Amino acid sequence: MSADLSHYLGVFRRHWWVVLAAASAGLGFGALITQAMPKVYESSTSVLVQAVSGDTNASGGRTKGQINLDTEAQLVGSGAVAVKAAALLRSPVSPIELAHDVSVEVPANTTVLVIRFSADTPKGAQAGSHAFAEAYLRNREETARAGLDQQIKTLTLKAKQLTTSLSNINNRLARAADGSFERSNLESLRNNSQNQLNNITGRLNELTTATVGAGSIISDAREPDAPISPNAMLNMATGAMAGLLIGLGLAFARERFDRRLRSAGDVRDRGRIPVLAALDERTTPRFDDVLQPYGPGGRVFNRLRNEVLASLNSGDQIIVVTGASRGSATTLVAANLAAALARTGSDVVLIGAHLPDSVVDAAPLARMLGVAPMPGLSDLLAGRIGLHKAMQRTPRIPSLRVITTGGTATAAGLMQSQRLRDTLDALRRQTGYVVIEAPSTSSSADAQSLASLADAAILAVELRRAKRPALLDAAEQLSRVGTPLLGAVVLPRLNAMRADEQNLPAVTLPAERRPEPRSDERAEPRPDETAVLDAERTQAMRRPAGPTPGGPVRSRPSELDEVTAIIDLGSAGTQTKTAEKTGEQPDQK
Repeated sequence: MSADLSHYLGVFRRHWWVVLAAASAGLGFGALITQAMPKVYESSTSVLVQAVSGDTNASGGRTKGQINLDTEAQLVGSGAVAVKAAALLRSPVSPIELAHDVSVEVPANTTVLVIRFSADTPKGAQAGSHAFAEAYLRNREETARAGLDQQIKTLTLKAKQLTTSLSNINNRLARAADGSFERSNLESLRNNSQNQLNNITGRLNELTTATVGAGSIISDAREPDAPISPNAMLNMATGAMAGLLIGLGLAFARERFDRRLRSAGDVRDRGRIPVLAALDERTTPRFDDVLQPYGPGGRVFNRLRNEVLASLNSGDQIIVVTGASRGSATTLVAANLAAALARTGSDVVLIGAHLPDSVVDAAPLARMLGVAPMPGLSDLLAGRIGLHKAMQRTPRIPSLRVITTGGTATAAGLMQSQRLRDTLDALRRQTGYVVIEAPSTSSSADAQSLASLADAAILAVELRRAKRPALLDAAEQLSRVGTPLLGAVVLPRLNAMRADEQNLPAVTLPAERRPEPRSDERAEPRPDETAVLDAERTQAMRRPAGPTPGGPVRSRPSELDEVTAIIDLGSAGTQTKTAEKTGEQPDQK
């Protein structure tokens, strides 16, 4: 559950601007809808409904009492009431359309009808509500009056019939003999008819004197202050919510189709590669830094070292570090892993076989570890120097030696040479561990070639630069050559160099002092001057301003072989001395 929640929060954190933009668009759309919709005003009138003769309630009805208020609510919107309301309003609108704008509410446990009317103006809403209330009461009163009139008419007719009947009975009684059976029957009929006539007369008196009270208005309509529609808050909240849902959908769609790796979870879940270590922005330095052993990043690499040593089989010594994308992640991981291994006291050799991607990154290993950029691996594989001369011991970590990339700009084809195999075999016998900084699998086939000669491999994954297809392809390349992939080291996108360091070489050499050749003698070129350089990958060295140290330039005898750069770390800055010796290489320090 926590992993799923963190994944969703990570998606939102990476695509928050999409969600925010969609929510803002929904909010704006709700505001536009509010402005475009016509305003609707509503006014209400409360009517107290009184019982009249003839009122009945349905058995089991919702409302209690003699009056069925649900029926009365339906009568408010009836055609008869709408016709009377239209007459009161003197409106050209048809009664049917007016009835559509009226609504009735029955409060619980009351005999009150709340009649509401909607219109496009406040005065129209007030007038409509009052008109329908008046029309309903008049219609109810007329209906009740008509019922009374009908009862009076019926009783009057009955009374006339009884009066005529009594007259006939009285005439017959006058002709009947006293004490006869006929007379007694006629007297009985006369008494019954007289009683009926008396009852009818009394009922007529009640009906003719009755007052019809259909109900009354207890709260008349008022002119509304604000429209009930459109509801700006509701429309804007609905728009923002719809935009938020759409934004979340777009964010997850972008996440689903985004091939870039954005978190360690992406490497583990989408790349199906175990994560050995993950560094964040707090622990990851710039690309040319070696982490302090007791700092946050150094502790991460110490744990990585322990996991790597635990994963290696007996006799495994060579570890290749490659990347899933171009960049300096491979250099950073290889250098810090080699430093962590060397801090245990093991003799470690770090081989730089990764050609920098740009001139800004020239000689990154040399800059990180404080060694000279030349000679290096390319010079060794080309046969210009031996293995002992190619290895340089780092000043800060004595048990770590480095073979830099070298002086030539490319070593294409040399990574498959027998000389490289012989070199690695020699290093297996002479050292404890060998860490190879290989190019990325997406930029060169050399990574696969180097991995075939190694015992284990580690992938350096730079987030927001590496892509899932490239990661899967890197794992596939390593599996094809049979090299066990221990896992991945995940780093955030690395920062570039500072602007004031971009043009500085790793080691600054002073100007050479060369003697002038004699007129009858042609100066022989030095071996290191005949190296073929790639102008696109070579960084121009910036010489110090001012006069050249050591006085004016003088010629150098042609029999001298080479100049070796010796780094002196004792002074405040890096200084270079020139050791010259005839016929043999000077000892490297």
